[in-house]
Amino acid sequence: MKKLRVEDAVGQVLCHDLTRIVKGEMKGPQFRKGHIIREEDIPMLLSMGKEQIFVWEKLCGMLHEDEAAEALARICRGENIRQSGPVEGKIEFFAETDGLFYCDTGKLDQINDIKDLVIATRHALSPVKAGDKLAGMKAVPLAIPEEKLREAREAVGPTPLMSILPYRLKSACVITTGSEVAKGRIADTFTPVITAKLAAYGISVKKHITVPDGIENVERAIAEARASLPDLILCSGGMSVDPDDNTPGAIKQSGAEIVIYGIPVIPGVMFLLGYYDDGVPIMGVPGCVMYMAATVFDMVLPRIAAGLHMKRRDFTRMGNGGLCLACPECHYPVCPFGKGA
Repeated sequence: MKKLRVEDAVGQVLCHDLTRIVKGEMKGPQFRKGHIIREEDIPMLLSMGKEQIFVWEKLCGMLHEDEAAEALARICRGENIRQSGPVEGKIEFFAETDGLFYCDTGKLDQINDIKDLVIATRHALSPVKAGDKLAGMKAVPLAIPEEKLREAREAVGPTPLMSILPYRLKSACVITTGSEVAKGRIADTFTPVITAKLAAYGISVKKHITVPDGIENVERAIAEARASLPDLILCSGGMSVDPDDNTPGAIKQSGAEIVIYGIPVIPGVMFLLGYYDDGVPIMGVPGCVMYMAATVFDMVLPRIAAGLHMKRRDFTRMGNGGLCLACPECHYPVCPFGKGA
């Protein structure tokens, strides 16, 4: 590209969008890339502060900002994502379906470490709805060496950087433990909360079992739940360390491999996740889920619903950002809670 006085640029091809800002009225491109500059454009350009402008002069080994954005999009865009633009050298991604936003944050950092390439995303592993904005990307200068895009491609490899993972789990069994509920002394206010949270991710409760305390009782209930072939089993109640809280022991005794029991997230420390040999996950859900708007359960459920197999390390990393500030009005997930993981 080359720089010319506006008065000398008539007939030349504009090499980038020119943004016009009028307070309270507009902020957007007044002239688009590729526009052939006319004599009558000069007053508007001057009013925008453009006494000199850049016109396109293609050089070998260099990419225009739009070409660079398109190259970044090809590196980043995976399944169930649509893109817009480029507008003013920027491309944005949007979700094509409900699901979990996946982004390899390590490779994202590698690209952003390359001078003059930038990608900004919403938090990885966030649940999204169809149409939600996911990311924006662009090259900083108007022209950039092709080599920088090759470097970005090598950093990411053959697998796209981002994708939307649709929710895969469809059914669940819920086991409510506690003699006080089983014997009708108090109403079960736990299950309706869990049922509503499951429904948000397309999971229906196919079986609900209420049992009194005791490892054998809970273990029998788990076996009954397993026989109905659910995609997920949840046990509510009995998750603390009191002597008569037997749910963790029953889950272990039922044959599940325990991934973790005790999470660096408040509220939700006494959460448990395990898996059976056939891949079915089982959760021990602590009592805070019943009365707190956001807990570790809200962080984990969308990942499990999308079919991610979680490991201990996924949980131990949750401590950064794992403290709920208990705001008078909860705005989760538009808040810091859970964003460090």
